[in-house]
Amino acid sequence: MIGSQDLLVGLAIVLFLFGAKKLPELAASLGKSMKEFKKGVAETGEEELPRPPSPSTETPATSRACPVCKAPLERDWSHCPRCGATAPSDSSLR
Repeated sequence: MIGSQDLLVGLAIVLFLFGAKKLPELAASLGKSMKEFKKGVAETGEEELPRPPSPSTETPATSRACPVCKAPLERDWSHCPRCGATAPSDSSLR
């Protein structure tokens, strides 16, 4: 964990390296970078996930479906790769 003394030493080093006139520019560019990063992360989360195949195209290897998102699951999977939910066991399907 970073203590107050560590932060003060770090700030002093940054002030020494960049100078007092460059600090506002450095802070502004850091803020813009963080804003762009958050925007990129938000856009990534909004992408549409692939749709699971319809039941008519299901193969015997994917006869199980996720109880949450209804994505097809392989027999040996214990969790859904799409939403992370626990897959139903084969004994609960019988």
